[in-house]
Amino acid sequence: MLAEQGEVVEGIAQIRQALAAFQTIQSRLLRPYNLALLADALGKAQRTEAGLATVDEALAAGHENGEYQYEAELYRLKGELLLQSGVEDKAEGCFRQAIDVARRQQARSWELRATLSLSRILGRPSRRKEAREMLGAIYERFTEGFATQDLVEARILFTALS
Repeated sequence: MLAEQGEVVEGIAQIRQALAAFQTIQSRLLRPYNLALLADALGKAQRTEAGLATVDEALAAGHENGEYQYEAELYRLKGELLLQSGVEDKAEGCFRQAIDVARRQQARSWELRATLSLSRILGRPSRRKEAREMLGAIYERFTEGFATQDLVEARILFTALS
């Protein structure tokens, strides 16, 4: 994706084109996923309010379509965008909600990502132990894929929290 490669403006334009094409053919399939990509790209472009509105649209579309597979990631993205806005307490709530959804869905990868996000803000000395325990608990449930970005980041953060 272009936004991941630093071409944020072009990436946003491509995602919007794809969403328009889906709407033209009246397809709602994968709308929450595509809106999540857009929200993430908007966050990278420092367009936080637009990103938050897009996440809310994605959550609504998922509930409307019965498409819940990206729900945990959407709450995590919302938390990241809130954090970008300086609203740490609401961000923490979103990360915890993402973890709860991921656990209910038995979606370990989404749970790991949300726990990573939460652990980063809990990493202050007064809450470091909580962050380390949470991150360690999810990390130890993985048996493979240790070269993936999320697990590499989890190992690095877990070590840093020691």
